[in-house]
Amino acid sequence: QVQLVESGGGLVQAGGSLRLSCAASGRTFSSRAMGWFRQAPGKEREFVAVNTWSGSTTYYADSVKGRFTISRDNAKNTVYLQMNSLKPEDTAVYYCAAGFSATVDPNAYSYWGQGTQVTVSS
Repeated sequence: QVQLVESGGGLVQAGGSLRLSCAASGRTFSSRAMGWFRQAPGKEREFVAVNTWSGSTTYYADSVKGRFTISRDNAKNTVYLQMNSLKPEDTAVYYCAAGFSATVDPNAYSYWGQGTQVTVSS
């Protein structure tokens, strides 16, 4: 019903920046919320940021607040995650997700992208 494709990951030194993109297609009208999650080796998938296509809701995990910014381009059906002041602990596979409600719970999202690797060196 909804297809998501992430891009923009890579290798960056601590203090650097990256911008991730998530292109959405399909029946996106039923998925009001677009979230970003990340998963490091051996750890559970954790919430990073979420917004809605309408722009009515935007919030961030405490660990990234003030450093990461989520945004969207409705005409392109694309959501972005601008990541500044990156730290080694930000290293993970980053996933975008689509769901009906804006929530921190990954189990509440119906659709997921394939993920893009972000590696931050010290």
